[in-house]
Amino acid sequence: MYPLRRNRRLRTNESMRSLVRETIISPNDFIVPLFVVEGKGVKEEIASMPNYYRLSLDNLQKEVKELWELGLKSVLLFVKVDDKLKDNSGKEALNADGLMQRAIKTVKDAVPEMIVMTDVALDPFSVYGHDGIISEGKVLNDDTNAVLAEMSLSHAIAGADVVAPSDMMDGRIFEIRTLLEDEGFCDTAIMAYSAKYASAFYGPFRDALDSAPVDVKDIPKDKKTYQMDYGNREEAIRETLMDIDEGADIVMVKPGLCYLDIVREIKDAVNVPVAVYQVSGEYAMLKAAAEKGWIDHDAVMLEQVTAIKRAGASMIASYFAKDAVKLIN
Repeated sequence: MYPLRRNRRLRTNESMRSLVRETIISPNDFIVPLFVVEGKGVKEEIASMPNYYRLSLDNLQKEVKELWELGLKSVLLFVKVDDKLKDNSGKEALNADGLMQRAIKTVKDAVPEMIVMTDVALDPFSVYGHDGIISEGKVLNDDTNAVLAEMSLSHAIAGADVVAPSDMMDGRIFEIRTLLEDEGFCDTAIMAYSAKYASAFYGPFRDALDSAPVDVKDIPKDKKTYQMDYGNREEAIRETLMDIDEGADIVMVKPGLCYLDIVREIKDAVNVPVAVYQVSGEYAMLKAAAEKGWIDHDAVMLEQVTAIKRAGASMIASYFAKDAVKLIN
C-alpha cells in the first residue's frame, strides 16, 4: 500500500532500471536474414529496404565473418534466382550445385560454427511467384510437399543446420521430417513457419527476391489460400500444435509487431522455442519514418525488438539484428 510501496524507487536511474529489467536483448536472440545472388563483388542495396543488400557469395563470406565477430550466431538464407531458371516444378531448388546449396557451403566454410537456416519454399523458383506448384489455377498441396521435402534434404546434404519451410502447405512438416529421418539427417532441425499470415507487410521482401505472385489470368493474385487470415487467432494455435506433432523443433509467428498477441498465445501453449520474424515491411516503415526525422531510429528499433522478446519470442529474425547488436555491444 502507498506510501510503503513506491514503484518509482526502482526507476530512479539507469543502473537501478537495468538491475530490475525483466527483458534483456542480447546477440543470442537474433537470426540474421541474408539475401544471396549470383555474381562476384555484388552488394546491391534493396530500394525498399535501405541499408540492406543482396550479396554475392564472396560478400556473403565477408558478411558472416563480421556477424560472427559481433556475436551473431545464426543466419537465415534466401536466394534470388535468375528468371531463366524458374519454372512451375521447383526443379532448380533441387540442384545440388544451385545458389542456395553453394551459399550454405560458403557460410559453413567461412564460419563453421555459424548456425545456417535455409528458406524452404518454391516462390523464389516459381515462374508464378507462388510457394507451390500451380495446376488449373490452384496451388497444389501434396505435390508441393514432395518437392519441399526433397528441397530440405538437398539443404541438409549441403550442410544446413535448420531447414525453415515458409510455404504453409498442410502436412509439409511431416513429409520433411520423414524424409530427413529416412536419409539419416536426424540432427537437422526444422523451424516451421507455423503461424504465417497473409500479410501486406511482405512487399519489400518480394522486391528483394523478385518473388511476388504474377498478374496472369487464372493464376491466384495472392497467397490467401495457403497463408493464414489475419483475423484469426485460434487457428494459429491449431496450426502450430499440428506442426509440432509432425516434427517441428522450432515454431514461428510471422509477421511480428501486429501479431504479438499470437506470439504470447503460442508461447503459453507450446514447449518448444518460438521464433518471430520482424518482416521487411516493419523494417521499411521504421527506416522511412526515421529518414523523415519523425522518430528516433535506434530508440524505436530497440523498443520494437524488446517488445517482441517480451511477448514471448525465443529468437527474432530481424533485418535490424546487426544494428541492434552494435548498440547493445
